[in-house]
Amino acid sequence: MILYLPQCLHDFGAWMPNAPSSMRQPPPCVKGTTTLQTYLDTLPEVNITCNTLLLFWLVSQEPKDQRHLGHYPDQHFTEECPGRSVVAFQRRLAEISQEIRARNKTLALPYAYLDPPLIENSVSI
Repeated sequence: MILYLPQCLHDFGAWMPNAPSSMRQPPPCVKGTTTLQTYLDTLPEVNITCNTLLLFWLVSQEPKDQRHLGHYPDQHFTEECPGRSVVAFQRRLAEISQEIRARNKTLALPYAYLDPPLIENSVSI
């Protein structure tokens, strides 16, 4: 059995207050007691945030040897049954890609995040 688990990543973490890399103060223990000043005192300093953004930028760059979803240069399965499954999976990915590209032609702002040729075969950090 071959199990494919593609995943989606979202831009929620790009706004650093949504996902601070560190905290200078512990989180509040009681709801509703936080003030603007305690919130600002809790967020990391600017240099720490810049270092975190730099790290995120570095690990989000496309690798030189990127393999797209459904592309398997190494032939791990030589049997006929897994080969048929891989071909069927690649065919379905091509159909999905065509649907996404057709839909994007009608949009003012195309949404290409889930287009299979733009998705990596696995997470690479």
